[in-house]
Amino acid sequence: MLETISAREIDRYIFNRNYLLVDVRQPADYRKMHIRGAVCIPREYLLERIRGLGKTIPILYCDRGGLSMQAARELQEHGYRAVSVVGGIQAYRGRYLERDSR
Repeated sequence: MLETISAREIDRYIFNRNYLLVDVRQPADYRKMHIRGAVCIPREYLLERIRGLGKTIPILYCDRGGLSMQAARELQEHGYRAVSVVGGIQAYRGRYLERDSR
């Protein structure tokens, strides 16, 4: 069963060292807007980079939730635990949203 959290729940995990917030969008989208503390690992590189996370559980988000759900399923199929954010960054209304000011 795929683990999910709502965008409302993200703030609880941002500073928890057991979890890592991962933006699976492209770097240009990440630069425009992301959640503070998130790292950008585009979905196509996620599987090869996940090994470097150790026991840290990735919380994946994308624009609206579909891509992160696919990525979480793929990781799960390879034996990793991953959590997907329902609704993606578009549903996030927390205080840690960072936008490019240019």
